[in-house]
Amino acid sequence: QVQLVESGGGLVQAGGSLRLSCAASGSTFSIDVWRWYRQAPGKQRDLVATIDSGGSTNYADFVKGRFTISRDNAKNTVYLQMNSLTPEDTAVYYCKARILSRYYWGQGTQVTVSS
Repeated sequence: QVQLVESGGGLVQAGGSLRLSCAASGSTFSIDVWRWYRQAPGKQRDLVATIDSGGSTNYADFVKGRFTISRDNAKNTVYLQMNSLTPEDTAVYYCKARILSRYYWGQGTQVTVSS
């Protein structure tokens, strides 16, 4: 049973930084694609960033230049470095992994940015 566990969320002041982590366990296969999503209260879940098995990355326009996605294949872990945070970044952040064409979600971690 594949499980994804996120960590690193919390409360930070505007302009601050946080680093989210998401670790996968329970799979004997490598993770193909990692994605980070976020969902603010009353809003849809939005794709934030993607990193594929070759290390290529893509970002939503609203985080470009501020967020960085990276991965450690040896640890089956993905990271999201978030800098220059604003109150609009407040949301629950979810990681998602693709393994052999199946998708798995983490439970989410709350990020709150105060003004």
